[in-house]
Amino acid sequence: MHRLARPILCALAVLAATGLHTIVFAAPPEKDLAAFGPTFPARRLKPHQATATVEARGDAHVVRLTTESGSGWNGVRIQPADKDWHLAAYEGVAMDIRNTGPDAVTVYLRVDNAKASDRHRSTMGLARVDPGCQTTLRVPFAHYAPKVEGVALFGMRGYPVATKGDTRGRMDASRVTGLAVFTLPPETGALEVTRIRAYGSAAPTPEARLTAETFFPFIDTYGQYIHRDWPGKTRGQSDLAAAREAEAKDLAAHPGPDNWNRYGGWADGPQFPATGFFHPVRYEGRWFLVDPDGRLFFSHGIDCVRWSGATPITDRDGWWRDFPGNEPAFKAFFGGTRHVVRDYYQGKHPRTFSFTNANLARKYGDGWQATATDLAHRRLRSWGLNTIGNWANDAIYLKRRTPYVATVNFYSPPIEGSSGYWGKFKDPFHPDFERKVRQSMEREHDRTAGDPFCLGYFVENEIAWGNETSLALAALASPADQPAKKAFLADLKKTYGTATRLNEAWGTAHKSWDALLASTVKPDAKRAGDDLRAFYTRLAERYFRICRDAVKAVAPKQMYLGCRFAWVNDLAARAGATFCDVVSYNRYQRTVGDFRLPEGVDKPVIIGEFHFGALDRGLFHTGLVPVASQASRAEAYKAYVRSAIAHPQIVGCHWFKYRDQSSTGRPLDGENYQIGFVDICDRPYPETIAACREVGYALYPPAGYGPTK
Repeated sequence: MHRLARPILCALAVLAATGLHTIVFAAPPEKDLAAFGPTFPARRLKPHQATATVEARGDAHVVRLTTESGSGWNGVRIQPADKDWHLAAYEGVAMDIRNTGPDAVTVYLRVDNAKASDRHRSTMGLARVDPGCQTTLRVPFAHYAPKVEGVALFGMRGYPVATKGDTRGRMDASRVTGLAVFTLPPETGALEVTRIRAYGSAAPTPEARLTAETFFPFIDTYGQYIHRDWPGKTRGQSDLAAAREAEAKDLAAHPGPDNWNRYGGWADGPQFPATGFFHPVRYEGRWFLVDPDGRLFFSHGIDCVRWSGATPITDRDGWWRDFPGNEPAFKAFFGGTRHVVRDYYQGKHPRTFSFTNANLARKYGDGWQATATDLAHRRLRSWGLNTIGNWANDAIYLKRRTPYVATVNFYSPPIEGSSGYWGKFKDPFHPDFERKVRQSMEREHDRTAGDPFCLGYFVENEIAWGNETSLALAALASPADQPAKKAFLADLKKTYGTATRLNEAWGTAHKSWDALLASTVKPDAKRAGDDLRAFYTRLAERYFRICRDAVKAVAPKQMYLGCRFAWVNDLAARAGATFCDVVSYNRYQRTVGDFRLPEGVDKPVIIGEFHFGALDRGLFHTGLVPVASQASRAEAYKAYVRSAIAHPQIVGCHWFKYRDQSSTGRPLDGENYQIGFVDICDRPYPETIAACREVGYALYPPAGYGPTK
């Protein structure tokens, strides 16, 4: 490396970690939070899977931190000298940190309140630090939303004003109870923390000056929050035109990686037999996908490549300024929904409006759907993405310009005694189960089946697998006509012969098999555990076998990708691995470096969903994994994707999702997350796009990959 290269890299790292601020406030003097020195109390350092000691470095002292390779976070918690730090007057916390190890490492800094978790009552920042470099990692506070008397909002997950339970990614800076400095698997690091301090001045809270009369309306004609400003906010038609022109130049300058073939596979990597379809292969000690042309392929993708973005408008008169639905040109963007799973609109049928579609029509004019379709494919390639993930518009993916996954959904009767976040578990013993999944898959004839651009099929999404006895217990808690219950009793009769012998084993008092069939009382899960787990395994294997057979009957050369596990246990995971070509997980964590399949299971894995979000771009909720800023979101993206590429079983990861959700919530459940690559006005987030390009353009050769054969 040239002698000037490392200082330049270090300087760039500082800029990336710091971010850009367009508004400057007079700052109070910086406040040191931990004066490291020979008398610094060891009790204030709480290592976790790490060593942390105060050591002299020249005229100063530092915390020498060496992280280990355990699962979860590996680092040190730094406690205040007293109960907490009072930092309400400051913008955030800054930490100077040096990487003294041989490898680049992503360093995390979390600022906590009491009872903090990774997602609640805390604020998180992170930065990539090259070996030999020092950077300043800044974590701006994301304060609890202020209270405005007389303002009561509903139908959203996050709110601009105080609402009970709305704590994700937010905190009370007046009561900081500790800091955590750490790395995440698969990375370890040798680091020196030289200084930690509160910096800057807390910006005035716009809502604090508002009343109920001045708060409303609070959403502008573009669907954006009125009472705050941020970089990239759209203020008029001229901004949309300027953004369109600027992006056209950017896409022309970044057409996509040079070493990709038409599918986004590794054009100059090893050659495998060209089967005409995507398939998994184990090679050089790890799993890969192979594209239809026989080249190694890592599925770097994004979900929900679509328009829509509707939000409920029923009972929300007065929320909107210059509501576009009042104009004839936007009447087509009204709609409605009958499927609401929770919150204010559950059981109702609210009318909806799509600000997203209105903005696309404003930005691209007549034929905006065709323009947006073409643009989606060009964007993905330019950004270093090679896969359209779940929930996309078929009008987009059926252009067959970008590889995609397809989805099979269906309705069949559930196990009545079951429960789950998205609903009850479908009964795979019910005759409708096999019939309905086959009917749904048969609709893919002459659409996606046989299409070389289609990787394969997810069947269902985030279903309620529970623990290793839950579905067997749910069957027993169901009515007597439940097919799964009848199947379970048939197994028990084979095992025990008589109800008396079953009672002896379970500690129950059923007078007969018919009495057990009629009962909905669950047995003791410990005493009945072996039988419950045996039936759970049978049920799970039947579920995956039927789904696999339905996929292969219509698309025999394409992959069955599973059900996108969100909540899962080892029995379900083993059953999935038995029948899936690739096992899918939706994994909302900061890394997949410590991801493990059940012991002894070796199958390729695809991550169907992950994301990060912040509160600095006008939305009211971070999504499931919060970060402090767009700069931190970009770093979090890179860290996650790199951990997936480096994992020997993971063959792809898909971000959720292409566009931000509506500020006032989606109809299904009120989600209003800042999780898009583009905002509601179709403007890409530059920090996230730069991060995506950085990892996407370096996708091949994969991390840890050996020499080409």
